[in-house]
Amino acid sequence: MTQQSLEPKTVAEDAGEGTRVPAGRSWLDRYFHISRRGSSLAREVRGGVTTFMAMAYILLLNPLILSGKDAAGNTLGQQALITATAFAAAFSTLLMGFFGKVPLALAAGLSVSGVLASQVVPQMTWPQAMGMCVMYGVVIMLLVVTGLREMIMNAIPLALKHAITMGIGLFIALIGFYKAGFVHQGKATPLSLGPTGELAGWPVLLFAVTLLAIFMLQARGVPGAILLGIVGGTVLAVLLNATDVIDPEQWASGAPELHGSAVSMPDFSILGDVEFGGWGEVGAMTVGMIVFTLVLAGFFDAMATIIGVGTEAGLADEQGRMPGLSKALFIDGAGGAIGGVAGASGQTVFVESATGVGEGARTGLSSVVTGLFFAACLFFTPLTAIVPGEVAAAALVVIGAMMMTNARHVDWADRATAIPVFLTVVIMPFTYSITAGVAAGVISYVAVKTAQGKAREIGAFMWGLTVIFLVYFALNPIESRLGVH
Repeated sequence: MTQQSLEPKTVAEDAGEGTRVPAGRSWLDRYFHISRRGSSLAREVRGGVTTFMAMAYILLLNPLILSGKDAAGNTLGQQALITATAFAAAFSTLLMGFFGKVPLALAAGLSVSGVLASQVVPQMTWPQAMGMCVMYGVVIMLLVVTGLREMIMNAIPLALKHAITMGIGLFIALIGFYKAGFVHQGKATPLSLGPTGELAGWPVLLFAVTLLAIFMLQARGVPGAILLGIVGGTVLAVLLNATDVIDPEQWASGAPELHGSAVSMPDFSILGDVEFGGWGEVGAMTVGMIVFTLVLAGFFDAMATIIGVGTEAGLADEQGRMPGLSKALFIDGAGGAIGGVAGASGQTVFVESATGVGEGARTGLSSVVTGLFFAACLFFTPLTAIVPGEVAAAALVVIGAMMMTNARHVDWADRATAIPVFLTVVIMPFTYSITAGVAAGVISYVAVKTAQGKAREIGAFMWGLTVIFLVYFALNPIESRLGVH
């Protein structure tokens, strides 16, 4: 059934998109284009809640990554880090919802946090490290303002965009299986079923039950299957924990119970604690390398995620391009600076946004809902521990399965398509890096096209990306050659 048959009477222009909408719609509908995108208020709220529940683990994981000592021997307080993580996620996601108007939620990028913790902080103080975040965010915003970032995204062939979507699907499915304890690093193999080749513990069983329950609900066409599965799994986890059936030590993210008061005051002690300069022996070359590495970590992971989630939400056209993409990209870039100022590391679009899309979210209203939940966590931080990581992990696996359906759009008989798509899809989960998968796909696409004598079909931006990604893969030997550590 066409949109015209669904909405025969239109009297007003849908501001910002040039599309007519039915008379009598609420201002929420008109502002966020809910009806135009085939959604509803209930779906947007449900999608926003689901996305938050899938992302809530960041409130505990990001502080854990950033809990080390800096070059001066200082550490950041746990409560301050949780507050910073919640505040930055709330602010960035609300910006994306109100101004980007797309169902994309932001939070501290684990790839960026990993670079900060492993490469930046050992060489400088925490305020200086957060200054690096602000700098990389400004660089990305400049790329957006000049149009380079969107041009780069639009220059990627449609087949690679589908591959990126599938690769992210496998990547987040692996994250789900790993976080649930379903797969582990094996003793004699890279991965194994459980820690010893077999499943062990009630939490893993709870993950499996939640996963199967969601699949069964989806097979029955039940609305809100993912959210219902998460809520049901959490309730079951609380009951099992209350009856002492499960050893509290078995829960990967802590027992699903409330510890003390549910209300806590936020700790903004590190907000605005940013420093530029004073790097001492670090040197300009090292600073440049750090910013470049952070840009790589934040730029292409977000690019791949926006493409993947946007395609899954049906916001992309037949060439895989998204209307209003520049706004989303600018806000994502601003997230780097926002996270640096907040003290939470750079904010970036999360692949977990796909869980909300899976529940029907199609507009920025779902992001507003997610952002409000993060804002509420400033005062209800203890409540984030109630949803077990094993339950949330089930939702990631479900979304991974849904995103793999893009395989139907790929012409597997065309070697110039099949090879880069294959490498993109498998390298993301195998290397635990979205950036590495995108890089492998771009380089192999250019190489195969050149081998076929079709170099003119590649385009200047794909050649430029190939050079950048070759530098990315060669970054370690380049640093060693230049004496940068």
